[in-house]
Amino acid sequence: MGLFNTILEKLGFGKKEAAPAAAAPSAPAPAPTPASAPAAPVTPAPVAISAVDVVSKLEGLAAANSQKLNWKVSIVDLMKLLDLDSSLAARKTLATELGCPQDKMGDSAQMNMWLHKTVLQKLAENGGNIPKELL
Repeated sequence: MGLFNTILEKLGFGKKEAAPAAAAPSAPAPAPTPASAPAAPVTPAPVAISAVDVVSKLEGLAAANSQKLNWKVSIVDLMKLLDLDSSLAARKTLATELGCPQDKMGDSAQMNMWLHKTVLQKLAENGGNIPKELL
């Protein structure tokens, strides 16, 4: 998923929070004594997938952009906001990548509406917090 992966990357999906480095022990661990029980193996705590605040990121990009881009309804504006090629060819590539029905591919307006909705749904599936009204 080339172009969609680029969208994910531009929005910060998949960036792992830097794990705190393990602190070096300041004193050597005490030697086990016959009275001490063997320590249980230490397992790392599960790491929750952090949600990406897509709306906040896109609104921040929109505020900083000199163009008035309506990313909430336009796939072209969404792609422009992310500094991606928004040409018809690029949108067709993305639509093909995401499995757009063939009957919508022939009508750019239908394809664009399908593509916008699908991109937002896929962002939500990947951990993005997309409001229901945008889905």
